[in-house]
Parts: sequence; C-alpha cells; structure tokens
Amino acid sequence: MVFEVGRSYYNFKLLMEKEIKEIKGVCRLFSHEKSGARLMHIQTDDDNKVFSITFRTPPTDSTGLPHILEHSVLCGSRKFPSKDPFVELAKGSLNTFLNAMTFSDKTMYPIASRNDKDFVNLMDVYLDAVFYPNIYKKKEILMQEGWHYELNNKEDELKYKGVVYNEMKGAFSSPEQILFRKIQETLFPNTPYRHDSGGDPEVIPDLTYDQFKDYHRQYYHPANSYIHLYGDGDLSEHLKFIDEQYLSAFEKIEVNTQIPIQGAFDEQQEVTVEYPISTNEKEDEKAFLSLNFAVSQSTNPELHLAFDILNNILLGSPAAPLKKALLEAGLGKDVFGSFDYTVLQPVFTVVSKNTNESEKSRFNDVVFSTLKYLVKNGIDKKLIEASINAYEFRLREADFGRYPKGLIYAMKSMESWLHDADPTMHLSYEDSLETIKTALTTNYFEQLIDDYLVNNLHRSLLIVKPKKGLAKEIEDEVYNKLKAYKDSLSEGQLEELIAQTKELQRFQEQPNTQEELEAIPLLALNDIDKEPEKLPLVEKEEQGIKILHSPIFTNEIVYINLLFDTKHISKDLIPYMGLLSYVLGKVSTEKYNYEQLSNEVNIYTGGIYFNTEAYSQMDNDEQFYPKFTLKSAALVKQLPKLIELSKEIIENTLFTEEKRLKEIIQEAKSRLESVILNEGHVVAAKRATSYFSPLGYYQELSTGISFYKFIADLEDNFNSMIEEIKGNLERVKSQIFNKNNLIASVTVDEKDYNAFKDAFKSILSNLKDGNIEKVNLGFEPTALNEGLLTSSKIQYVAKAYNFRKLGFEYKGQMQVLKTIVSLDYLWKKVRVSGGAYGAMAGFSRNGNMYFASYRDPNLKETLEVYDEMNNYISQFEADEREMTKYIIGTISKIDAPLSPSAKGDRAAAYYISGLTYEDLKNERTEILSTKEADIKALAEIVDKLMKENNYCVLGNENKIKQNEEIFNNLVDIFN
Repeated sequence: MVFEVGRSYYNFKLLMEKEIKEIKGVCRLFSHEKSGARLMHIQTDDDNKVFSITFRTPPTDSTGLPHILEHSVLCGSRKFPSKDPFVELAKGSLNTFLNAMTFSDKTMYPIASRNDKDFVNLMDVYLDAVFYPNIYKKKEILMQEGWHYELNNKEDELKYKGVVYNEMKGAFSSPEQILFRKIQETLFPNTPYRHDSGGDPEVIPDLTYDQFKDYHRQYYHPANSYIHLYGDGDLSEHLKFIDEQYLSAFEKIEVNTQIPIQGAFDEQQEVTVEYPISTNEKEDEKAFLSLNFAVSQSTNPELHLAFDILNNILLGSPAAPLKKALLEAGLGKDVFGSFDYTVLQPVFTVVSKNTNESEKSRFNDVVFSTLKYLVKNGIDKKLIEASINAYEFRLREADFGRYPKGLIYAMKSMESWLHDADPTMHLSYEDSLETIKTALTTNYFEQLIDDYLVNNLHRSLLIVKPKKGLAKEIEDEVYNKLKAYKDSLSEGQLEELIAQTKELQRFQEQPNTQEELEAIPLLALNDIDKEPEKLPLVEKEEQGIKILHSPIFTNEIVYINLLFDTKHISKDLIPYMGLLSYVLGKVSTEKYNYEQLSNEVNIYTGGIYFNTEAYSQMDNDEQFYPKFTLKSAALVKQLPKLIELSKEIIENTLFTEEKRLKEIIQEAKSRLESVILNEGHVVAAKRATSYFSPLGYYQELSTGISFYKFIADLEDNFNSMIEEIKGNLERVKSQIFNKNNLIASVTVDEKDYNAFKDAFKSILSNLKDGNIEKVNLGFEPTALNEGLLTSSKIQYVAKAYNFRKLGFEYKGQMQVLKTIVSLDYLWKKVRVSGGAYGAMAGFSRNGNMYFASYRDPNLKETLEVYDEMNNYISQFEADEREMTKYIIGTISKIDAPLSPSAKGDRAAAYYISGLTYEDLKNERTEILSTKEADIKALAEIVDKLMKENNYCVLGNENKIKQNEEIFNNLVDIFN
C-alpha cells in the first residue's frame, strides 16, 4: 500500500515519510487526530516485528510510582481480567520479546513476534493493559507489586513487602547502582531527574493508593503516548486495529509532561553518599569517585554520536589516556566511563572504583590536568581512528543480542522524540559520522573536551563510600519505624491491618477463572513449525585442522572462533587460564605495546576476545570439553589483518609488564564483584551445581566464586607472587596454543570462505605440535550447602542436582515443566506471595537442573517452596487449552531469533556436544506432544532432586547468619 503525506488512514494523519538507509527502512510519522497519540512506523523486511507504546512519565518523587505502575498495569485489564496477563503471554505466545521498562523519564511497553497473528494478540493485550488496567478495581495490585504492610497475627513483627520494594532493595545493595542512580540527582536538582523513578526503598512506603491512581489518570492517556511499529507487518491493518479497538475511544487533551532544562551551575557540586559493606570487609580502597558532566541536549545527534565515541577514546580501551592516567596515579583499581544519552541533558561520567574518599581532590586534579593536556597537545590520531572504526563496525553490524532491532531503534528514537524533536535523528548517522571523521585531521575531539568538559561548570563530583554496619543500621531503622507504627495502632486498626494482609493473600491465592484465562488470545499448535530451524554447518578440514563452517549471509563480516581444547590443563592452572583470558590482548606483544595493539585491533577488526568455556557432552555432565576460545570478527577484506593480529597475540604476548598485570588483575576483580552483586542468582546456581557436577566444578574453578577468590588473592599478594603469576601465565599459554587441540568455527557466506581459507594458513605456522593428554581434576562430590555472605539487602536462593545421577533420562517434556514451574508455581509462590523480584528453573540435557530466586527477601521460605514443588507437579491439572499455552510458551524460548554470529556459535556448540538435528527434532516432538500426565510423571524427579539437598544462598549476611543452622559453611565473599 502506498501512503501519502498529508492523508489520513484510520484517523492517523501521515506527517512525514522518509527512507533511512542506515537501517534499511522507510520511516513514517503519524498523528492520531482524535486522541493525540503519536505513531512511528519503520517498514523493513525484518520478520521479527516490534510494537511498543511509551509514555512520558517524569517522576514527582522517589516512591517509584512510574516503576510500580509499569508492573501493575500488566496485572489485569478490561478485556483481559486475569491477574497476570503478562505471565499468561509469557506462557503461551510465540513472542520473541516481552517486557516493560521504566526509564528516568519514560515508561516503555514493548513486544515482538515473528508470527503475524501472535503479534496482533500481544499488541491487543498491551494496549488494553496500559489504557484500561484493573488498578482502579483492585488495590491489592499496588500492594502486591509496590508495597504493603504485612501482619498475619497481632503478636507478629510488622513488615514491608512488595515486588518493587524488594527489587529496589536489591538495586540499592550494589554500589555501582547506587552511584549511577545518584548521578542525575546531583546534576539536575531542579528537574524530575532528581527523583529515582525506580523507587528508593526508604521512600517507596510513602506512596498512597490515590497518588497511584491519579498518576495513571494523568499520564496514561494517548495524548501522552508514543507508539512504535517496526518490521514487515501490514501497516494498514495495524493502524485500523489500534484506532478502532483503542484510540477512537479517547479525545485529545493537553498533558503537561514536558521536562524542563536544568540551568547550568556556577560551580562544581560535591555530594557524598554511603553504601553498606559486610562486617568483615575492609573499608580501605572501597570508595567510588565520579566526575559527571551535563552535555548539551539529546536533540543534538552529532554531539550524541561524538560523545559516545569520545567515551571510548578517553576511557574505553587499554590505550585510553584518561583511564591510563588515573590508573598510573593509583586512583582506583578499575576505571571506566559512561555516556548516558537516555535523558534530556546527556551525562558523561568518569569513574574510579576501589579507591578512597581522601583521594577526591587528587582524582579531580588528574582528570582535569589530563583533559587539559589532551586539548593542548592533541589526542593520538591512531586512537581516534581506532575508536571511530570500532564504533562504526558495531553500528553496521547491528547485532543487539537478545534485543530485537526494532526495539533498539524505538529506544533510540525516543532519545529525541520524547523531547518533541525528530524521532529519526539518531537513526540516520551517516552525516554525523562523516563530520566526526574530520577528527582524523583536525582538533575535533580536543575542542569537544575543551568546550563540554574542561570549561563546563555544570558538573558534579560524587563520592560513594563504604560504611560497615550500614545495612544493619538501615534494617534497625526500618524495624524501629515499623514497630513504632504498629505500637501506635489501636486494636481495631491492627485487626484491619491483619484483615488487609489476609485479603491480599486471598487475592494472590485465588486462581483465575476459566473465563478469565480464555480471554487471553492463544495460537493453535498448528501455528508452530513442526521442525526446528536447521543451523547450517559444514565440517571441513584445512591444514589438518577441523573447520566448522556456518555458511550464512553475514553482510561481508566474518566471525572466527579458534577453540583450543584444555582438558590437559592441570587443576592448579585452571584459574590461571581464566586469568589469561583477561590478559591476552591487553598487554604488549613483541611487535606492539599494549596501546598500539588495542588501536590495531579496533582499526582493523570488530574485536578479538578470549574466554574459557566448557561444553558438556549432551547426555553426561561428567564428560565435558573445556575450551579456551579466541573469538573474533572483521570485515572479509580485513581478514589477513585479523589473522595477523590473532597470531601475534597467541605467539608473542609478553608477561613482563608487572604494573600492567596488576592493573588487569585489579580490573578483573572489580568486574567479578559487579557480577556477584548483580547476577547473584546465576552465581548461586553455578556454585550449587559445582557441589555434585564435574562440569560445574570446572566452571567454578575457571569463572565462579573460586575464580573470584583466586583473583582476590593474587591482588592481595601481588608483590610476593609476581614471578609465580608471570611464570604460570607463560606455562598455561604454552600448553593451550597447540595445533593438536585446535578446531575452528567460521561463520561467513559461502562465497567468502576461500578468503578465510587463504588467511587461516598463516595462523598454524608456528603453533606447537605436542601430545595432549587429559588430566584428572580429582573431583569429589560434596554438598557444601554454603551461605555466601555479602552486604546485600536481599538473597539469591538456589537448589540444584543432576537427574541422570538419580537414574532418569532427559525428555523434551522437561522444557515444558520448566515453563510451568517458572511461570506458574515459582511465580506465584516466590514472586507474588514471597515478594521476590523473580524465580526461575533450568533443565539441561546432561542432567543438571536448578531452581533459583532473584532479589528475594526470604531464605528458608524459598527453600521450602522448592521442597514442596513435587506436590504441585504430582497434582498438576491442565486442560487442552492450558497445555497448548505451556507448549507454545516453551517453543517461543527455543525459537528465539539468532544473529548470524550466534547461529554459528550455537551450531558449533551442538557439534562439540554431540547434539544432532535428529536430537532437536525428537525434543521438539516431545515438547509438542506433552500431556498433563507427562508433567505429573516428572514429580518423582523433582522430589528426589530436592531430597539430595544441594543448595547455596548468596545474600544478606545478617539474614544468612540468622539461619546459620541450615548451612554447612558460611563464606565471606569479599573478605
């Protein structure tokens, strides 16, 4: 259908149409004449269609109202009154993305699907949710998702509970998150950005039901909305649907949500905040120092792009001069930066982590003296070229991982559209990039530094410092506040509070009616492909080396993985192998110093990275294939240079730079700490798996808590261990890079394979050719059942075991069970009733299975939920429609779209693990044929797993110590 500017289509007037060559799409901008809604459509040939509706939602306080509302509108609506339509969609749609997101100034509701019918169904549920939520009928929704007082009996302790309340307790346990949440407050004190839209746990309980409802009435009107459509869908049909089903019911109104500009400061501001550390941690060298600059406005596309690149120039690579200056000055053990362009006045930030508050003046001085030096003397042009090229490679590759392209483009458009500017300005980057490239012959970036950093007083110095006992202080303060409140209540008020608690519990426990469930649109099983996608893989051989070629269109990019088997690496060297993955490419080689090497990699390639991996035999976790992998990418025309650089790193890396090695170890420790605090569910589940699984034990040594402890020990004893460190790095490197333990995976179009073949020869020329013999790790299964102590305000509770060790075989029905227990049993028991932010399960072909909670206020209670799961499974009931829903939800996860590089990686992983296409077909057949009885039959497996009693809890030291009797060991993580 041809659309004409100025004409209306189902009340949508077309205001603008233009081609955006950078994203290979045509963009159309509409205004809905009756309701005032805005709509942007990007027409492409991408079948992964995206819909999103966004509202401008500036916070008025730090109660987290926008965040709580984001959760709450998805808890039932006019047409879809079930309590959890979001969960019902997750169970039973073919979505490729389903979520909602709260930003500092907007709330976004995106969905994606490759199935046309499913896409409209998802759109229908989301539009009904945002415009007609059940929050006006059910106060319990706010109580559940936001916060409430919990009191079951008069003699009980009064508590706060709520999903967002606990989510934000978790967020405010991480010093990095505290830092980045406070930056906007320091820079924009007279605007809505001074508030935390996610919610401060100390303030969340101030939110009232009336405020909650009023905010929705005011801001969730079409006149305050921004609708996105992306992909190859039928635009005419979608416009008709949105108009007739929703927008035509609304009249245009004025909604005043425009965000004001913060006036510039007359002088730099300084703010200090504290964060909790556990009682056994040292306070020394645990502070964060950050300098933060407000940089123009988000409606300046060239500056937006330039500062993203400048962040990499100054702080993003081993060659970055500001990062190097701070590290050489001993100001922090990890230095990094960010450029936040999601707000009206973007923010450039420089952070030194693991330093002391007393260093704040020196930190300030080094930052500005370095910036002034660069302005005066210029930035290395090679570094500029490297940073621009690396950025351009990522732009053109457009690989956003699990996020659909259409969603990323929607988010980028909001950076300007939300502030009443052209929504396409950040999608069309060619002109800006060409201007920025003049920096190769001019002082372009030096001028930016001078104008927006050196001479910019709209800035803040933020100090985030540790305080022992702060977590206990906060806990006591909350306890005393609640106790005083409870003591102030009359008998009648106490009874009313108990009644409210019971009523909420009844609301949560009451099942949806059949009518409510059937209101959620559902596909049929015949809408699903009966066979899985076949990932192309051709086994070849070059120079005696096995090559796994994935012939896929990659838009002139080649992805190469060199996988070196490490089964012969002794147990004592496995952690050093993990360290080696951090070191390679970041220290000097015979030909390049480490700054030159970084520049060469960024100029000529899309990156060269190293990591440790372990591929399990598909049906046996005791048989696994550990690999040390070099992952790389480049344009096909740059293949020779990619191979040359890879070869240089493999053969000629030097471990003689002691100061540089120390910097890398300190940075590795810092990054691992962030993972532990922010991904505790993964850490706890992996740790629990290491108790019984040889595979899990190996992964623990190379990437887990054991590896973190190893790195921390190296840092603490660096001076006395330096010779040992250098020697072991050399030893492990020498043992790994051997042509007899190498296979290669290459993902590139068939027509470009010969270019790889020709370039690949040179990488083998100097590789060793020795014998490889497997070593015994001496693994002994032991149920350590540890409590891993941190200063976090919440827990991550994991329980795991291997069902094959119990005599059971893998079945595709287990993936359906995963969907059922994750989105039904655990969702209701751990999240809805327990107040945790999330809970999940995993079932692997090799037998390893786990259950884990995320940002969980509970501990014993969650373990009890796990232990009672077999009762739920054995009594499981589902009619044909419900089973269809669970099956579709399972398939949607299995069929998640993959980028070309991800397809190549997965095909290689299947090959190494011995997983065939026939295995995948059999699994899919088992999933599609799953019946109620098949699920019930799995109860015995879960029951026996729970009785093995392998668990691990990561979290609040006080909570864990209060339950010390259930643990075999308590481990201070950061001591």
